[in-house]
Amino acid sequence: MRSFASVTQTLVFFSMALGSWVPGLLAAETQPRNFVFFLVDDLGWADIGAFGSQFYETPHIDALAASGMKFTQAYAACPVCSPTRASIMTGRHPVRVDITDWIPGSVAGKAQNPRFLHVNDRDDLDLSEVTIAEALKPRNYQTFFAGKWHLGDAGHLPTDQGFDFNLGGFHAGSPPGGYYGPWKNPYLKQEFEGEYLTERLTQESIKFLKTRNADQPFLLYQAFYNVHTPITPYKKRWAHFQEKAKDEFGTTTSPAIAEHAGQSRTRQDNSEYASMVAAVDDSVGAILQTLAELKLNEHTVVFFFSDNGGLCTLKKPGPTSNLPLRSGKGWLYEGGIREPLIIRAPGVTAPGSVCEQPVVSMDFFPTILDLAGIPLRAELHVDGVSLLPLLKGAPAIEHPPLYWHYPHYHGSTWTPGAAVRAGDWKLIEFYESGVAELYNLRDDLGEQHDLSQTMPEKLAELRTQLQGWQSSMGAQMPQPNPDYRP
Repeated sequence: MRSFASVTQTLVFFSMALGSWVPGLLAAETQPRNFVFFLVDDLGWADIGAFGSQFYETPHIDALAASGMKFTQAYAACPVCSPTRASIMTGRHPVRVDITDWIPGSVAGKAQNPRFLHVNDRDDLDLSEVTIAEALKPRNYQTFFAGKWHLGDAGHLPTDQGFDFNLGGFHAGSPPGGYYGPWKNPYLKQEFEGEYLTERLTQESIKFLKTRNADQPFLLYQAFYNVHTPITPYKKRWAHFQEKAKDEFGTTTSPAIAEHAGQSRTRQDNSEYASMVAAVDDSVGAILQTLAELKLNEHTVVFFFSDNGGLCTLKKPGPTSNLPLRSGKGWLYEGGIREPLIIRAPGVTAPGSVCEQPVVSMDFFPTILDLAGIPLRAELHVDGVSLLPLLKGAPAIEHPPLYWHYPHYHGSTWTPGAAVRAGDWKLIEFYESGVAELYNLRDDLGEQHDLSQTMPEKLAELRTQLQGWQSSMGAQMPQPNPDYRP
């Protein structure tokens, strides 16, 4: 019989050999994975080069996509920010955490003659909710938050929800005081007059990476205020895009198309917005470069995502275009909820891989647990599914249908409604008009051909399914406005 020592030596030999064949595999088994999560505010699905933009320039984000996995059908849980942010933090649907609108939310005025009363939801993430930062704590993770929180103020800050550090996160959704110092953020001080907000947040994240306790794994959550309004040019990159717009489009203005009571932009040509996208790309590049310099790449999983669609539809056209997707932020058409998702997990994801499985923002919580080697906790992330099999190359996983519940009015001219996606089929309910629209996304990505009249059985099936889900979740439904004038 062979000795225990000789068996151990043999196992070590094969482990070393296997680790040399699959970069990062051996390290991943012996060293906990770190996590960097980039969340961009209002970035559209088509706003980066890897997802089709030809006017905006995102070389660093494109390189990230080339080194990891690109998800072409990734969804936010809501077409506005706070609910999606809550879903990422908890792995729970916005209805379940009772944050279904941006905080504090939109209220239709009497002049708008709303058919429904305002639906009241929470103005902060309940402290009883377990965040991904809190779930990582038992494994000794350091947790760092930089940027936009928008899930509550004092008493409900990132540091009240499991993060060790908070630089810049509080109740505000849009950067108070603007993007250039002196901004009005009580949790982030400027270094010099006129400093750009995104640069300061980037430097704070880099400082954390360089000064953290190297004996602990970490979660770095970089939540950009870009590219949210006010649309403000990033001065270092603006002139380039002004010239580019002039060369490509001359003095012609973007054509607009009608979207219900609003108008949508049909071309990416806004130089100010383009410069803001470039600022995000510069930040991503600087942080990824720091990971490489500190030799953290092989042990760090990187997520890149947006909280809702690009701002495309308003009473007048918004600053970006989400084509070929329809509409944008605030709407339950694809342009409002389909997001650019990239995940790079060294030793797990094949560089340059593409996943076409529909996934949603609640899935990130269990995915991070899985990658961290922590047992899944279905009682917490009850609405999320781990994406680890997809990251390993599985062509598909079992995933429940996707539901959206947005019973609010929004400045994009959206009125209360809801939606469901089951397979290739998608139904959108518009409560104001009592109309429901039906689309087959495989054949009609741009949602131009409403099949509700030609396929009444499928319409009824999905309508019943959506209503059953809302009932099971106890979703707050909009109530009639007694002062409504038909």
